[in-house]
Amino acid sequence: MPTASTSIAGIDFSAASDSVARQLIGMRILMAGVGGVIVETEAYDGEDPASHSFSGQTARNAAMFGPPGRIYVYRSYGIHWCMNFVCREAGHGAGVLLRALEPTHGLDQMRDRRGLADTRLLCAGPGRLGQALAIDRSMNGMRLDQPPFALLESVPGLQRTVVAGPRIGISKAVDQPWRFGLAGSPYLSRPFR
Repeated sequence: MPTASTSIAGIDFSAASDSVARQLIGMRILMAGVGGVIVETEAYDGEDPASHSFSGQTARNAAMFGPPGRIYVYRSYGIHWCMNFVCREAGHGAGVLLRALEPTHGLDQMRDRRGLADTRLLCAGPGRLGQALAIDRSMNGMRLDQPPFALLESVPGLQRTVVAGPRIGISKAVDQPWRFGLAGSPYLSRPFR
């Protein structure tokens, strides 16, 4: 049974990252009141050659080795801040990358931050999502269950059919079906095959 410190909104963050990634689909994430429904995730594990934690702990990835239920923030291609949720036990190095949200809260703020009006594109991809929620390095290691973050249960009545497939934008373990999405969502970063 999960402890209070590893269970947030009914999800046991000490579980394997692929399990957590699947369970997060349909949940809601808010950062200072801005956010939406999680419609796409990717799982990464310390034993996974595609993971930032695969080669061991560094200053950059240290948050991945910390307690579950924390935020791991990294910069992608030197441009975009991307947000992950740390899972498994401390020291393991596992996380779930948030790839896409259906924007529902703070749409005007997201539009201003992203400089576009198309709601479908506000959070479709981890870099876009990070920019729309104003994620930055200062949030690295923060607790997911404390302000400015709020992880909330699924939207009542949401049809929560989860699809799985290979992850995107990696060169190792490319066939691992650890990308999860809300079936039929128009807010995905890319459609599932």
